[in-house]
Amino acid sequence: MPPIDLLTLANHAEAANGLLYLTGAGWDTITRNYAAGSTPQPHHFGIGLNVVVDWHETNQPWKLELWIEDEDGVNRLLAVDANLEVGRPVGRPPGSSTRAVMAIAANVSFPAPGGYRVVAELAEQQRTYSFRVVDKVG
Repeated sequence: MPPIDLLTLANHAEAANGLLYLTGAGWDTITRNYAAGSTPQPHHFGIGLNVVVDWHETNQPWKLELWIEDEDGVNRLLAVDANLEVGRPVGRPPGSSTRAVMAIAANVSFPAPGGYRVVAELAEQQRTYSFRVVDKVG
């Protein structure tokens, strides 16, 4: 089963030409600034993912699920289902692995400050990335 090699949050994530472009990656805190009596705006950020696909795992579909949940794992705020299928690149030596990258743009309204996590699941394995939402009311 292809392992999830990287799961991270960034201010912006983009996948192009087999490369994962991340700007402002690796953070663990979202600070929501808003005026007293108003509601915080949805937060825009990117999710970067890198999967290592071995030679014998190419040319077959793999189901990828990704979601954001609260720290109790009760409420899901975002859910993405995708199929991942990697072909064998021309000229790649037999037995080589290939990296597949994915970038997801998210706009999420967090119901309250506290702990959250991104969960990526591929072929019954999970990788998580925890972060916090902090309010700064002015």
